[in-house]
Amino acid sequence: MTIVMTQKIPAGVFKAKCLDLLEEVRKSGKELIITKRGKPCARVVPISEKVASVFGAMAGTIRICGDIVSPTGEGWRADA
Repeated sequence: MTIVMTQKIPAGVFKAKCLDLLEEVRKSGKELIITKRGKPCARVVPISEKVASVFGAMAGTIRICGDIVSPTGEGWRADA
């Protein structure tokens, strides 16, 4: 288990050192909280280089209740 300490930085300092701070986040993997007047307003987090596969991403999210193949017995207007 890895514990990542979050660094807080005022917006003015972030503005002045933006590119250096972004590079630090990329290299260290630690997130950065930007504050305005001491209150958090934004979070900068490193992006994962690994692309998630779309195959199987929705597995387990659908529940089938009953028979979805057999006819229901409902009539259609086209049948009349």
